[in-house]
Amino acid sequence: MATVLGISAFYHDSAVALIKDGEIIAAAQEERFSRKKHDAGFPKKALGYVLKENNIKLNDIDNIVFFEKPFLKFERLLETYLAFAPKGFKSFSLAMPIWLREKLFQKKFLFDLLRNQDENFKDINKIKFSEHHFSHAASAFFPSPFKEAIIMTLDGVGEWATTTIAIGSENKIKMLKEIRFPHSLGLLYSAFTYYLGFKVNSGEYKVMGLAPYGKPIYKEKIFKNLIDVKKDGSFKLDMNYFNYATGLTMTNNNFSKLFGQPVRKPEKDLLTQFHMDMAASIQVVIEEIILKLTKSIAEEYKLKNLCLAGGVALNCVANGKILVKNHFDNIWIQPAAGDAGGSLGAALGYWFQELGNQRSVEPSDSMKGSYLGPKFDNGEIENSLKKLNANYQKYNDDEVTKIIAESIADQKTIGWFQGRMEFGPRALGARSILADPRSEEMQKELNIKIKFRESFRPFAPSILSDQVGKWFETDKKSPYMLLVSNVKKSLRIPMTREQEDLFGIEKLNVKRSTIPAVTHVDYSARIQTVHQSTNPKYYNLIKKFFELTGCPVIVNTSFNIRGEPIVCSIDDAFRCFMGTNLDVLVCENFIMFKKDQNKDLIKDYKKDFELD
Repeated sequence: MATVLGISAFYHDSAVALIKDGEIIAAAQEERFSRKKHDAGFPKKALGYVLKENNIKLNDIDNIVFFEKPFLKFERLLETYLAFAPKGFKSFSLAMPIWLREKLFQKKFLFDLLRNQDENFKDINKIKFSEHHFSHAASAFFPSPFKEAIIMTLDGVGEWATTTIAIGSENKIKMLKEIRFPHSLGLLYSAFTYYLGFKVNSGEYKVMGLAPYGKPIYKEKIFKNLIDVKKDGSFKLDMNYFNYATGLTMTNNNFSKLFGQPVRKPEKDLLTQFHMDMAASIQVVIEEIILKLTKSIAEEYKLKNLCLAGGVALNCVANGKILVKNHFDNIWIQPAAGDAGGSLGAALGYWFQELGNQRSVEPSDSMKGSYLGPKFDNGEIENSLKKLNANYQKYNDDEVTKIIAESIADQKTIGWFQGRMEFGPRALGARSILADPRSEEMQKELNIKIKFRESFRPFAPSILSDQVGKWFETDKKSPYMLLVSNVKKSLRIPMTREQEDLFGIEKLNVKRSTIPAVTHVDYSARIQTVHQSTNPKYYNLIKKFFELTGCPVIVNTSFNIRGEPIVCSIDDAFRCFMGTNLDVLVCENFIMFKKDQNKDLIKDYKKDFELD
């Protein structure tokens, strides 16, 4: 038995992944344990979980691989400073002490941190380094169901690369092309995230969710001034409008002058039609560039499978457009496409590429539904619930399915805590909040009273895998909620002229389909297909709801409030249950109704978390 541990850390979304003889056996993000969203610190608690869960010591692990190369990153920092000098001295002088103290000597730094975890760990030579975009590419290809594929990675920046094209074949990946910093689609999208008053590396989802409320009237201005795009999709940014290469902000005054408004102050300035139009414009620009890139690589390499990773691969609207264009027969996207997934890619890349081990291809994929985190048995759960003074009842699996399906049909909101926690940013039916998609009020209700976040943010439908083609304009699998498709025309309710003329956010109140809670303002939905093979409990719940209502869809959103990481433990779940307007909490075989709980346990815990 041979093991490889992958680690990503020190930028954002630190994580650990463990593979045994090439099989992915555990992966988790530090934020879930530390309760600090996008935690960038050394993933001490996630590592502790992975080792304990698999009854393995650090010394027993054969290789430990960090997801990027610090010397290359340092080279970029120095060269960027020299290229822009004397501009940027402030950011350079702030970064330099950390590099000289920690990052430049990262092997020793990591060794010391691992020794802190286990003082018996003595072999520094076990620590290896991957390249950032190779880690992304490996995380996309090696777990995929393809023997051969084109791999495209897109993110903010790794060491130098921001976009790469590679080919994966059997157990090898060949990196072919790259676009280098400061030219980056991820950083361009983040610049607009910042300009719209949202948090960079967190609020990009908000820009994507806001886009359908606007019109892309600034598209040509962006193409004319900010980015030069060639026919093959390669691109170059005009750095006169951006500050991220040398400064402490994403955009500068030239950017604000170009669009005629200052940077929106979060939580102070209201979202206006201008902001919605800006979101729509950058979303369309990103989509058009990605479609040019995918078209050109499909024509050049003549392969029919595409794998995607990197933070931009979480833009599920763009992913849906790639699917519709049919340049590729099949697309597989790493569910932990951001930096967290780099830990998995680092481990897999070392196992296959460096060690030359054979790869067997799983027909679906080898991510196990991305259910790779901690789980709790009924004994552990009951002990926790007793300590929490929860009022609960225990039921068998069939009773749980029946009671919860009936509760959802009765318009109750459910905290659903089952099996192993998901790896990646999406709740996939293990740590989820569930509700009835047929309700006209449910989107607003969930956003404002339970998630405590902006009312415009859309919710995803979980649908039985064999029903997807009957309800949406796709028959493709989307187990990781990474593809957007439109609701079937036969299920839509057309808008009247008066409704079309409403101000952006006011359209939220217009019923647009027979499943309004998961139908976005443009009739789109971010789909999760649920498969009996990977999550039988969740599948059976939706099946029961289908039998009761004739609807094979339920609302699925992550089990947390705004600014909080997705819940990990029973304590996290109960605290979120008692701190929100959730009606029911189910943890494995235990069900709790809010009305039965001690009112003294209700608390407002929103202030425990920074706004995202």
